[in-house]
Amino acid sequence: MSYTWTDLIGNFGVALVILAYLGLQLERLDARGLAYSAANATGAAMILVSLSRDFNLSAVAIEVFWVGISLLGIWRWHRRRQA
Repeated sequence: MSYTWTDLIGNFGVALVILAYLGLQLERLDARGLAYSAANATGAAMILVSLSRDFNLSAVAIEVFWVGISLLGIWRWHRRRQA
């Protein structure tokens, strides 16, 4: 197995998702805040990049939903700011 640039991006994505969850548990991030949703969306998208090289249907499915739900959080954050 060779380590490629897609693996590196995927590993950074994993770290980002884990750090977002840690920030939430340590009460450094608000679950309704932009930073938490943006970190999750970005991290999941980065993981999808790594999965484009080594495809796994189950992993792709969860990451697609992770991005979608995170984008929903960003949209809801934006709507709250407009109100």
